[in-house]
Amino acid sequence: QVQLVESGGGVVQAGDSLRLSCAASGRTFSMYAMGWFRQAPGKEREFVAAVSRSGVNTYYADSVKGRFTISRDNAKNTVYLQMNSLKLEDTAVYYCAARTTSGSYIYTRGDEYDYWGQGTQVTVSS
Repeated sequence: QVQLVESGGGVVQAGDSLRLSCAASGRTFSMYAMGWFRQAPGKEREFVAAVSRSGVNTYYADSVKGRFTISRDNAKNTVYLQMNSLKLEDTAVYYCAARTTSGSYIYTRGDEYDYWGQGTQVTVSS
């Protein structure tokens, strides 16, 4: 198993930037593909971004493409989500997720992931 703890959420103004972190523990971090999801009140959980084991492959939801960047530092057992040009509609609880995999794959469905963090709140105001 791996435990995931998100941090970095907060209240920011539209147009500002924020960086979320997800610290992992339990086993070798590099064996997991990682992803970020978010859930706003009254809405279903939605995919945000994903990164492969090595960090070479990334994929983004259309709603955040060009504004958000997912990255990982396997030496620090941490995955990041850099969020720029934040919009009101980015307000949500953000979750990181991990999936064991043997290859350089990315995953975009929530049910493809094995482990989840507790979430961190991001609120964008105007």
